[in-house]
Amino acid sequence: MTATDPVANLQTLIRCPSVTPAEGGALSALDAMLAPLGFTVDKVKASEAGTADIENLYARLGKDGPHLMFAGHTDVVPVGDEAAWTHPPFAAEISKGELFGRGAVDMKGGIACFVAAVARHIEKNGPPKGSISFLITGDEEGPAINGTIKLLQWAAERGERWDACLVGEPTNPDRLGDMIKIGRRGSLSGKITVHGVQGHAAYPHLADNPVRGMLQLTQALMDPPFDGGTNDFQPSNLEVTTVDVGNPATNVIPAKASASFNIRFNDSWTAETLRAEILRRLDTAAGDGRLRPGREPVKYDIVWADRPSHVFLTRNNALIASLSSAVEGVTGRSPALSTTGGTSDARFIKDYCPVVEFGLVGQTMHMVDERVAVSDLETLTAIYETFIAHWFANAGA
Repeated sequence: MTATDPVANLQTLIRCPSVTPAEGGALSALDAMLAPLGFTVDKVKASEAGTADIENLYARLGKDGPHLMFAGHTDVVPVGDEAAWTHPPFAAEISKGELFGRGAVDMKGGIACFVAAVARHIEKNGPPKGSISFLITGDEEGPAINGTIKLLQWAAERGERWDACLVGEPTNPDRLGDMIKIGRRGSLSGKITVHGVQGHAAYPHLADNPVRGMLQLTQALMDPPFDGGTNDFQPSNLEVTTVDVGNPATNVIPAKASASFNIRFNDSWTAETLRAEILRRLDTAAGDGRLRPGREPVKYDIVWADRPSHVFLTRNNALIASLSSAVEGVTGRSPALSTTGGTSDARFIKDYCPVVEFGLVGQTMHMVDERVAVSDLETLTAIYETFIAHWFANAGA
């Protein structure tokens, strides 16, 4: 195996069954690719009570600035029904120009390509005039507690500083060159519980149906819209994701009802201002008597999920221009600069340095028969190699 070959790199990584939280040999395989290139490699295990221990990897080439970080994860989601796969999920087989395997797209493919790009850059030009590091976690697909956030803290405590970061998540919806992610919406979740009085469905005056109150509250969360969007972000959107009363009987009014929700929010809000607006809406709706005439205001409580994700937007011209020009130079397409989609580990990295995301086409991620076109691996490697050259030239200027 040569580290300059992204296909071989990816096959090696896919053959490591690193379903969160298992390391599965993936970080050891990455160590074996990077060490011969001159990287100093550290394995960092992170722990927290109530969660699985996670192995992570930090590798650095060079001692001086400017310092470019590549970030990603080797952990993958479960394979689901293995019998439904056309090719075994950890065999990394190639068929009709596509490489099959769990993690091919999300996101061992991006890691394999960046390793190949760095190896090619070194082969042609020698080590970069600065430093390159890999920050790789095994906990992105899990609770994200013992992964990137703790690895960043570990590295920063040892004096590591970065000037920019590229995250190799699959960002392209249809073709390589479609989209660069330059920010992400925030994410906030909560659970509402409405308290009523249990009783017989034939005697509602003796009970207090919490479902009526819950309908009032959830309606208020979804309407009116929180905003109309901003120049850089789509409108904030709240979805009620579960509603439950735990009641198997059709003739019993339940004692309580609960509902969970998640809102993806733009830069009109912070987590704090959004919590305040949600509470304002709930308190107003609790006193609305249309579904509960003659009743006291709805009695409810709310529990907020830990660790909300904060909205961010990257405005680093050198980083964005270096990547955009590399994408356009290799593919001929001018990538859209987007903030759409869910969250990623970029939400932690943005506290340390400017960060953008660019990787493979994401159409098969997390699916049965996750796969990537072999030609896309070569194209992405060429983009990353060009980006490395552009970024160090721009950062040096």
